[in-house]
Amino acid sequence: MVEETKTKGRPGILKILDRFSERLCFFFLALAGGLTVLMSLLTTYGVVRRYVFHNPEPYSYELVTMFFLFSFVFAVSYVDRGDRHIRVDLLSNLMSPSWRNLLLNIVAPVMGLTYAVLLAREGWVAAMRSLAIGEVSLSVWAEPLWPIKIMIPIGYALLCLALLTRIFRGVLSLLAGKSKPLVD
Repeated sequence: MVEETKTKGRPGILKILDRFSERLCFFFLALAGGLTVLMSLLTTYGVVRRYVFHNPEPYSYELVTMFFLFSFVFAVSYVDRGDRHIRVDLLSNLMSPSWRNLLLNIVAPVMGLTYAVLLAREGWVAAMRSLAIGEVSLSVWAEPLWPIKIMIPIGYALLCLALLTRIFRGVLSLLAGKSKPLVD
């Protein structure tokens, strides 16, 4: 009876974690989409100022560069979580469903998690160093760089969460003997 309670509780916890991850990743995806719209408006503004009014300004280019970085690190977790990334499946199509599940839902995310944890950790170190020394950009604007640099570990921490939920789903589906993850 105790074993049944433990196994019934795990998918419930996984579903809660999965829903939380999904909502958080979707929020950051929407934020990345909004930043993309803002980038197009800022680019248009900069082009109009430069070519129509012959009065260039450096701020729109710098903001677009920052927002481009933010939109990438914010959207990558949703792409991975939804399994919408590009994959070369030449070898995985030759495998049995259980081996494919092991490779694509456990091994590959563990390797990605290792990379994402390192990027999040080193991004955090770089952002805190930038804050400690008061680092600013070399442009005319001279904006502080730590708020920009802190977005990298935030985005990669979100990717870590998405990868962890993918690993948990893969392990549960492997234990259940299914070729697809239990929670979609």
